[in-house]
Amino acid sequence: MTLHQPRPATPADAADIARIYTQGIEDRSSTFETRPRTAQDITSWFDGTHPIVVVEREGQVTAFASTSLYRPRDCYAGIAEFSVYVDRAERGTGAGKAAMQVLITAAQAAGYWKLLSRVFPENAASRALLASLGFREVGTYERHGQLDGVWKDVVIVEKLL
Repeated sequence: MTLHQPRPATPADAADIARIYTQGIEDRSSTFETRPRTAQDITSWFDGTHPIVVVEREGQVTAFASTSLYRPRDCYAGIAEFSVYVDRAERGTGAGKAAMQVLITAAQAAGYWKLLSRVFPENAASRALLASLGFREVGTYERHGQLDGVWKDVVIVEKLL
């Protein structure tokens, strides 16, 4: 079995990232988003400020982890939100962990002091992955958003870098 090969993402990876993200959207287990993403949507993520990484196996992108703006106020400039998504066929293989390990290093190198996100409480796999990487669960936002007409809570996670 070929090992996971993480690397910095480039705009050329946008179609693969969109494909994997759309799987997560369709599964309704990881995001409030409901609209499938296109490569054009993803290309806008490459702002030169927020690290994005992909993981390949045998030359195919199988996972990604990305950072994005937390809040626009200057006092939060060192905090980034993050996401991690893995191709359905690669879930449970360590691809998500490989992506996050490289993303954490890249975020530190880019000057971020904290990563944070929100996870659906029932997403046990993501919660276990993040705990294994030293993220702490801060609390729960109740009724944070609706997905398909159903209110959902989210668990807030953070890691000081």
